[in-house]
Amino acid sequence: MDFGYDARTEELRGQLLAFLDEHVYPAEPVAAVQFRETADPWARLPVMAELKAEARKRGLWNLFLPGEHGAGLTNLQYAPLAELTGRSPHLAPEAVNCAAPDTGNMEVLAEFGTPEQQARWLTPLLEGEIRSAFCMTEPDVASSDASNIATRIERDGDEYVVNGRKWFASGAMAPECEIMIVMGRTDPDAPKHRQQSMILVPRDTPGVEVRRGMEVFGYTDGPHGGHAEVVFTDVRVPASNIIAGEGMGFAIAQARLGPGRIHHCMRLIGMAERAVELMCRRAVDRVAFGKPLAEQGVVQEWIAESRVRIEQLRLLVLKTAWLMDTVGNKGAHTEIQAIKIATPRTVEWIVDKAIQAHGAGGVSQDFPLAQLWAQARTLRLADGPDEVHRRSLARRELKPYLNR
Repeated sequence: MDFGYDARTEELRGQLLAFLDEHVYPAEPVAAVQFRETADPWARLPVMAELKAEARKRGLWNLFLPGEHGAGLTNLQYAPLAELTGRSPHLAPEAVNCAAPDTGNMEVLAEFGTPEQQARWLTPLLEGEIRSAFCMTEPDVASSDASNIATRIERDGDEYVVNGRKWFASGAMAPECEIMIVMGRTDPDAPKHRQQSMILVPRDTPGVEVRRGMEVFGYTDGPHGGHAEVVFTDVRVPASNIIAGEGMGFAIAQARLGPGRIHHCMRLIGMAERAVELMCRRAVDRVAFGKPLAEQGVVQEWIAESRVRIEQLRLLVLKTAWLMDTVGNKGAHTEIQAIKIATPRTVEWIVDKAIQAHGAGGVSQDFPLAQLWAQARTLRLADGPDEVHRRSLARRELKPYLNR
């Protein structure tokens, strides 16, 4: 594995760094003011439209998606770019059209969608004209086990009828959200991993009720489109809206969540870098007990340990990206689970130390650290909780010994 970035990656890194310095970081306080002034916590901030227009003008668009539909980058090329967007996670990813859940939904449509589905939904998503939602998690079952999904998707002639209740439906609060990918059960009598399907449900379909926005540690996550509780009552959509056929829901979920997990981990490293930068600036500028915090041994230990942990995480994420490119997502399954276990937990620790170095300011709205911590902590649950990944990883490690 070559640890150097190729010429294309270096070129895009330079362009993205300039975009962050010249537009994204200056937009953060503007976005904060716009957020405070709006009556709707999930309203679209005007500054986002300006950022997206500038990103498109610079060619920084759909960097996440390989192949004909996207920028044609490999996972290894995209990794350091996603890391940079993680430095401003509530603005930068969407500004370059690389924000969840749209990224995962576009990947699903690009890989599994029919030409008609791609023309109707993938194209406007790629253009940034609309946004989307992903509806998988349910409040009444343990959704860490996807086979528990209780929402029903039943065939009725030329239509499917959807009934169920979802929550933490990512993206569903975005004003531009026009399409939802809904996972539900089509055949309860089929084998365990063939019972579920995914179907496209336009947000304005009769019977779709976006009941409320869900807060995460008190934050709305509005710039990302938020999360919602959504109820589907006798929702009818054409049979052609099923994705890849009945019984493919679990397989699609696995295909979708693999890249999604590494994207989250890439951005998390950028969040950690931002936290360390803020911690170092604070340590140099702040004086306590007669000397700068930077001369306090405990603060030096936090900074040094943070650097070690970031470098460890980055190497593991880059290895995972390289494996996904060379042997495929299945071949990188162990590493995908390893980064999903290690990265949110470690970044949570790093951001926590940056908060501590900032004192009361660290938990206030005057610094981005509290929001970074909330996002890192939430990602220990999103796309599968730590415990599920540890269970699966341990079973894979034990398997050759149990079968001797």
